Amino acid sequence: MANLDDIDRRLLAELQSEGRVTNVELAQRVGLTAPPCLRRVRALEEEGVIRGYHAELDASQLGFAITVFAMVSLKSQAESALREFEDHMHALPEVREVHMLNGEIDFILKVVSKDLQSFQEFLTSKLTPAPNVESVKTSLTIRTAKHEPGVPLE
Repeated sequence: MANLDDIDRRLLAELQSEGRVTNVELAQRVGLTAPPCLRRVRALEEEGVIRGYHAELDASQLGFAITVFAMVSLKSQAESALREFEDHMHALPEVREVHMLNGEIDFILKVVSKDLQSFQEFLTSKLTPAPNVESVKTSLTIRTAKHEPGVPLE
């Protein structure tokens, strides 16, 4: 775990909420001048605390009308089988998140699709026949009540 002071935490909170803020504006928000602010941000990047900067896109504006969570059980939980499944998921652009779970279900996937028909095609042609898949249960998202990327920094 990174050893962060109050200024680092404020920098991270600001960047997490607005990744495109300029260094000058960021420095002003946390009470620094621009050069030490930039040094701190670069140090946080080099330490891997900041892993990247991303634009948050509106899926529906881009034609992805549905989000589905798929609970996947595998035939084997051997490390090689787990890695083969994970590698296969990395190759599927519709799969946006892959989380290995403890318990009855091995993985939960977040999948986006243009519509139910295209999701059905994805399910039957790409997900169900994936390596080592024993069963897949899906749940269609009705609405998202909260979407808060990142972590709490307060």
